[in-house]
Amino acid sequence: MSGTRAKVGAHSPMGGLTRHVWSTMSAQSYRSQLERKRQQRVDAEKKAGDYRIKESKKRSGAAAARSAATRTKSSSTAVSKLREADRLEREAAIAANEANRWQARAASFSKEEASLMDRLVRAEASERADAERRRVRERQLAERRDFAARAALEQRLVNTEQVLTSVTRHLREPRNETLRVLILGASSEGDLRVGREQKRIRAAVESALHRDQIQLDVRPAATTADLLDGMTRFRPHVVHFSGHGGRDLIVFEEERDEQHAGQPVTATAFLAALEATDDPPLLVLLNACDSADQAASLVGAGVPFAIGMTDEIDDGDAINYAAQFYAALANGQSIQSAHLSGQAALQLAGLTGAELPTLVAAEGVDAAQTWLVRATA
Repeated sequence: MSGTRAKVGAHSPMGGLTRHVWSTMSAQSYRSQLERKRQQRVDAEKKAGDYRIKESKKRSGAAAARSAATRTKSSSTAVSKLREADRLEREAAIAANEANRWQARAASFSKEEASLMDRLVRAEASERADAERRRVRERQLAERRDFAARAALEQRLVNTEQVLTSVTRHLREPRNETLRVLILGASSEGDLRVGREQKRIRAAVESALHRDQIQLDVRPAATTADLLDGMTRFRPHVVHFSGHGGRDLIVFEEERDEQHAGQPVTATAFLAALEATDDPPLLVLLNACDSADQAASLVGAGVPFAIGMTDEIDDGDAINYAAQFYAALANGQSIQSAHLSGQAALQLAGLTGAELPTLVAAEGVDAAQTWLVRATA
């Protein structure tokens, strides 16, 4: 399907299945079509002009023949001239019809030319916007890499080995219990394939090496009541949300059967729900557009690990990333490796959103040294 997991009201008018929809024809294609249409119009106008000239000549000839018929004293010559005049008038009428036909075609080509010009302008604007988005994403990716490198170096310098060991050991060694994953999906307007995402995650976990070590609580059409109930009754180690979002909110569904605008939940309210339990989650994954800021806020508020998206993410990209992420976790990979595996799945599939999912870790913990699933003895 075509949609992005952007904040409600931010959908693109183009059609595709991003969690936004983009133009399906390049500016170069429109330029080629526009050039062909221009040539067709010019050719049609030339033919219309040629037929107008022919019509004018035939009518002049007819007028001359009629004039000659009136001046001659020979009746046979007069009859011949009148016949010639009639013939020339008929040929003039045919030329006039052809001129009108080609003029109409030229007018039609002109309208199509104007339409193509409008589409070209929009396509060029879209391509410029796409290029700017890519430039911004590349810059953000470079900044994140630089930040991560600096943070890693500073952490090694500031923290002693004893502090690092004690903190990472606490997170690194899972309890002797099944990893519980609460999966919340919301698409109140029916424009996102969150059901497909949940199905792919379940299939990925069920086919993994340590599938018996993961328990899923999957809640489609999730409401805020599902969030609170899942947190207090299921006590998840991982909370996964898929749906629309933004820098400071995510959108749950209301308890309604028809399509609707949904229930926006602020980042502050969402954090309050996560903290309203004796067993807060270890990892939160926000599979929604522009959710990286929220992920960073969650980590800043005490969640050890969080994953968010730095921009609008295509629906298919979001699904592929999530399925591979949980497949890697269930195969005994660390949080860092599972994240990298999800990104690699997008690159291997030729998709464009591999740089969007962003993993954030709290100070003093290492995602590369934290496993949520381990093989049982």
